[in-house]
Amino acid sequence: MFRKNSIIQHLPILILSFLIVPVISGQQFKDTLKYRTNPNYELQTKMFGLYKTSQADIIMLGNSLTAGANWGELLGRSNAVGRGIPGDIIQGYNVRVNDILKLKPKIVFVLGGLNDIYGWTPVEEIFSDYVKLIQSLKSNGIIIVIQSTTYAGRDWGKGWGGTPENNAGRNNEVDKLNILLSDYAKKNNIDYIDLNSKTSTRDSFLRPELTWDGIHFNAEGYRIWAREVERILIKYKM
Repeated sequence: MFRKNSIIQHLPILILSFLIVPVISGQQFKDTLKYRTNPNYELQTKMFGLYKTSQADIIMLGNSLTAGANWGELLGRSNAVGRGIPGDIIQGYNVRVNDILKLKPKIVFVLGGLNDIYGWTPVEEIFSDYVKLIQSLKSNGIIIVIQSTTYAGRDWGKGWGGTPENNAGRNNEVDKLNILLSDYAKKNNIDYIDLNSKTSTRDSFLRPELTWDGIHFNAEGYRIWAREVERILIKYKM
């Protein structure tokens, strides 16, 4: 059984933004969730700096969803590492891109955007940050795999005032971002994993049997995700 502080520590920062969206004269504040406001960011980047891994062929770059699995063990590959930070946003990925490059990866799987969306960052801004990240990695000869931004569940945040209507609205923004990402991937010959097609309900929510809290995957969710990652690795004979 998880202790309360343990659960809170690993939940993404988006919880707070979901509940507290300041409004003045009918307009929402922008940029309430920049990467520096995330207490996990400094903690995890310092931990990554302590790790003994000096090179990894496969890197899983992301937020709390990525941080929720030991990717070396999940994939059965000693050359795979996870670099997920709970609550991180795409801006934060860009800031720590040099730490990724130091590991000299052959391939990087990127997943993110949901924290940005629940932080009310416009989709166009998220996409711009995403493209910057992809270009930084590609310019170093790294194979990039874009993974769709995943949906929230219907009842995500119910204990903190969340509603299905609010989650549906955020998932609509997820759809907008994923269209931009998938189109960009096609135009630039980048592999794209559509996780939502494997993990969502017909009305575009994360399937309840794949999550333990309405937004993070459980073991079955990670099994599906790992299967899709493995297909890409086989494609590149890795």
